[in-house]
Amino acid sequence: MDAVRQQYLDLRVHDRVALDEIELYAEMLSAVAAADKPLTLAEIDMVLGLRSDEAGRRELTSQDQ
Repeated sequence: MDAVRQQYLDLRVHDRVALDEIELYAEMLSAVAAADKPLTLAEIDMVLGLRSDEAGRRELTSQDQ
């Protein structure tokens, strides 16, 4: 965690999963705000750091790519 975020981190909070989810949500909101059209599933995967070949992923359609 970088020094700036650590400076504002409430050390009483111990729920790492919740903090990670909040960070992913913030990244998604930033990507949506910067986009000039709705994000495709492929773009959403990229924002979330997912690879399209991960096990359990559905196949992308031509609309998603």
